[in-house]
Amino acid sequence: MTAQRIGRAGRAGQYAALLAYLVFLAFPFLWLISTAFKPPRELGSLHPTWIPEDPTLANFRQAFDEQPLLRAAGNSLVAALAAALVAVVIATPMAYVMARNRGRLTTAATGWVVVSQAFPFVLVIIPLFLILKNFHLINTLFGLITVYAVWSLPFALWMLVGYVRAVPRELEEAAAVDGAGRLRTLVSVTAPLLAPGIVATALFAFITAWNEFFFALVLLKTPEKQTLPVVLTHFLGAEGVADLGPLAAAAFLATIPSLVIFAIIQKRITGGMLAGAVKS
Repeated sequence: MTAQRIGRAGRAGQYAALLAYLVFLAFPFLWLISTAFKPPRELGSLHPTWIPEDPTLANFRQAFDEQPLLRAAGNSLVAALAAALVAVVIATPMAYVMARNRGRLTTAATGWVVVSQAFPFVLVIIPLFLILKNFHLINTLFGLITVYAVWSLPFALWMLVGYVRAVPRELEEAAAVDGAGRLRTLVSVTAPLLAPGIVATALFAFITAWNEFFFALVLLKTPEKQTLPVVLTHFLGAEGVADLGPLAAAAFLATIPSLVIFAIIQKRITGGMLAGAVKS
């Protein structure tokens, strides 16, 4: 009985900690939504409330009137989708080779991949700017996509290596015994098992590019090319005073694509782990 009580108390503590963590994560987003629907009178109140007393859509209309949010969102969407696609296409075969051919070189390469993520943006921005300038890629979405893909590639590779190592070699060996060639084995057996990992990696690369600000600020000069995070800074006045209502409305709209994409593909992340494991 004592052990059972300890076990129940431990589970209760875990659930309580998880609930506290969820509340911690949800608080900024819920406050953002509340602010987006508040009129100016409530935004300047000394006693703010969670739920707007007089909700309004004026902040959204003002945000669209003041800044080209749709054009900026289109630029962000193109850059994020293209960068995620390029990163996954390059990282998947590389991850398979690194996972299946272990050795000192592979270990060193994996370590370098992890260490490279510790480099701050400021450390690479000057040489990166000069390289892109030589290729005439400054102030172009193609140049920004290239930067996003390269920046996402190390972590995407590291993620996919773990997924490939989780696929049992015995499945590939069984397919080979049944007469399947190397390519058939990869397509029919390994690829379906890697699908959740590929989707999760693509989601990571997309969200990273969608939310990225520093590279877009430095590399994109004309307003027509700017991405959504850069345009959001335009709601700040010359003295750093934020136009809080429209800013909250625009920031709320900027979070929707990531939430929608995650909601659509989350079943692919958690499902299909044994797809392709059954011989046909």
